[in-house]
Amino acid sequence: MADVQVLKKRGYTLGISLGEGSYAKVKSAYSNRLKTNVAVKIINRKKAPSDFLEKFLPRELEILASLNHRNIVRAYEIFETSEGKVYMVMELGVQGDLLEFIKFRGALPEDFSRKLFCQLSSAIKYVHDLDVVHRDLKCENLLLDKDFNLKVSDFGFSRRISYDESGRMVLSKTFCGSAAYAAPEVLQGIPYNPKVYDIWSMGVVLFVMLCGSMPYDDSNVKKMLKIQKEHRVNFPRSKSVPTECKDLIYRMLNPDVARRIEIDDILEHSWLKGKPKGHAGSKKHHQDGPSTSKNESKEEARHVPDSENRTATKTGSESRCCEDKHGCAGPSRQANPRSAPEAKPNDYESD
Repeated sequence: MADVQVLKKRGYTLGISLGEGSYAKVKSAYSNRLKTNVAVKIINRKKAPSDFLEKFLPRELEILASLNHRNIVRAYEIFETSEGKVYMVMELGVQGDLLEFIKFRGALPEDFSRKLFCQLSSAIKYVHDLDVVHRDLKCENLLLDKDFNLKVSDFGFSRRISYDESGRMVLSKTFCGSAAYAAPEVLQGIPYNPKVYDIWSMGVVLFVMLCGSMPYDDSNVKKMLKIQKEHRVNFPRSKSVPTECKDLIYRMLNPDVARRIEIDDILEHSWLKGKPKGHAGSKKHHQDGPSTSKNESKEEARHVPDSENRTATKTGSESRCCEDKHGCAGPSRQANPRSAPEAKPNDYESD
């Protein structure tokens, strides 16, 4: 049965394509029950690689169904047909992803950055308390709703933490995510605490929000790793980043995993506790987002590459195809209406 008919029977009117690959695609749809637009990810089991079906997909489905947080993309419904197709109906990030937003608008105002980062921290605190880790936090996977609230998406590399007989966390051993957002211990192939890895990625995200550029150049991973291990974080002179915020970023980007700040301390940090200064909490701000001059946004956009800019290619005006480690193309693992990153084979693995 065609997708249109399957979804129509469930009360959805199929819309435009948001991304498509060899075994999966993402489309918009209108839900008659919810009275709103949604994103539908459709996976064809007959075309998907075996390890995706045995490992990645079950984890994502189980974890998505268990999460309920205002700053995490909501899964409204997940169902499968006898023809081997999985349908994941999810919340649609109507304002697109954070990367595209920053590339268009430039560096974000401090108060707006604080608002978004507080929402991100709240979401990560929630999943970490459930012993769930994301392992692929990056601007492309952070969506914005109609009121410019942040929504964490793409749980394709997430997993539940396991513990050994003595109660110690079993460390992850394989690379997950994007090099530009990856912690040094992950890049070095050292067994790592995935919760601590998420914190590093959050530090990179906050830097990009406030500076409109990446903190490290991942075109030379060896050189980048050397800079990271020396705990060097260079802020652009053209950007006025508050001292308290620099301190928070510096503590998140600590190469010493034992000294890297934890999520509870992030939420209590003085910068995150700061009060908004007018426009960021105003009604106009929530409707229109931060205001940035065209010249400023164009200049900064040149310095905010995709985190996988050396492996990603655009397949359309608002979609990119991705490729798993077997070279089987498919759309973003979470319904992301603006971007679906493309990775080289072996870029991603999961333990």
